Amino acid sequence: MGIFRRLSEIIKANINDLLSRAEDPEKMLEQMLIEMREQLATAKRQVAVAIADEKKLRKQLDAERANAERWEQRAMQAVQRGNDRLAKEALARRNEHQELARQFEEQWRKQAEAVEQLKTSLRNLNAKIEEAKRKKDLLIARKKRAEAQKAIHETLQGLSDTSAFDVFARMEQKILDLEARAEASAELAEEFAGDTLEREFERLEAEPVGLEADLAELKQRMGMVEVTEEEEVVERKVEI
Repeated sequence: MGIFRRLSEIIKANINDLLSRAEDPEKMLEQMLIEMREQLATAKRQVAVAIADEKKLRKQLDAERANAERWEQRAMQAVQRGNDRLAKEALARRNEHQELARQFEEQWRKQAEAVEQLKTSLRNLNAKIEEAKRKKDLLIARKKRAEAQKAIHETLQGLSDTSAFDVFARMEQKILDLEARAEASAELAEEFAGDTLEREFERLEAEPVGLEADLAELKQRMGMVEVTEEEEVVERKVEI
């Protein structure tokens, strides 16, 4: 049963403690599972030996029972033929085999009970190993998630450093200065190139002249147009 105590100690170990060690938790967990599977394989071999012993005891029990029955048949045969001496000897041999059968039965029952206990322990250990495997997968997932969170945090920490944004701000200001200088140079070049008077008349001609007429029409429709003296005289003549 020492193999099962060993396996129990391995399985009961706190797997979470591995995460705090300097070694790679994923490799350690995988190595531990390999060791547990090896121990389980050894335990299976030992259980197989125990089962084989139980079957051997059962065969010996059946053989002794068969021998006891055979010698009893011979004793009955001797009685039928009137040979009591030979019948007694056959019965003595029967009794020997019956005693051996009783002893084998006792050993077989104990071995059968032990085998059942070993099988139960083996099933429990196999279930524990499967549980440890699932827990290993969960812990590895937690480890990877923690590493990802750490990497993201470090990246965000780097982005929060004002020095990086200061560089962007300086570059933006430089670009704004260059744009302003370029616009100023273009404006100066246009201002002092060619006939300035000609350009002024061009700008004057380019101004919209129809807006005044549109505005006057709009005011008239709204009843806001002031009537001049000449318009009043014309309206009076029309009335007369």
